[in-house]
Amino acid sequence: MESPYESLMTSHEVFQKLAMEHTQHSQRLDQLTEKRFLTDDEKLEEVRLKKLKLRLKDQMEGIERQYRLQQNQVA
Repeated sequence: MESPYESLMTSHEVFQKLAMEHTQHSQRLDQLTEKRFLTDDEKLEEVRLKKLKLRLKDQMEGIERQYRLQQNQVA
């Protein structure tokens, strides 16, 4: 049986978009983390990306919660 995450990744367009953005931000943060020193602009970008990632994760969790509620009502 698929997890809610897997089901949403295959069937929910908005969830897919949020997950893709989250992954892109994670990859960019990884690039910044690999650097020994960050410029001031990179430090600002790092903070901004962390906030964006958190917001995206919150949105994804909200969609997952709704999905689980709907599944429980159907069952």
